[in-house]
Amino acid sequence: MVNVQTEILIRRPRSEVADYAGNPDNAPRWYENIHSAQRLTAGPIDVGSKVAFTAKFLGRDLSYTYEFVEYVPDEKVVMRTAQGPFPMQTTYTWEEVSGGTRMTLGNTGKPSGFSKLAGLLMAPMIRRETRKDLQNLKSILEAGEATGTGQASHSA
Repeated sequence: MVNVQTEILIRRPRSEVADYAGNPDNAPRWYENIHSAQRLTAGPIDVGSKVAFTAKFLGRDLSYTYEFVEYVPDEKVVMRTAQGPFPMQTTYTWEEVSGGTRMTLGNTGKPSGFSKLAGLLMAPMIRRETRKDLQNLKSILEAGEATGTGQASHSA
């Protein structure tokens, strides 16, 4: 089992952090290893929305599809792989705190077969990568570079 939780304080309002980070169109801008994100469902992001990602991990190109299984605007997003090489769930939470927003990024997965052995090595690598990704996100948002990047639209 892989279970990695990382968090960071971003000195921006919660709604701004959640809009930017929760919008999969922005993922290639702040995730170092994600090269593309393509929405497979029309309309605003909501439960049931699907997004295809291409990424590089352990020197290999990976393609996988995430499905949004929980969506609470400005509070929480939970995505699971609908298909792909390694069953994974990614959770974002945003909490208003003094000085800005605490964002937590969690990755959990249960590898099987060959991936089971790789899973033992994956947790420290995922932790290191997510720390870098959250630092990238913090830099983008605190520098004000997130404007005009296609903020996610929310449905109530």
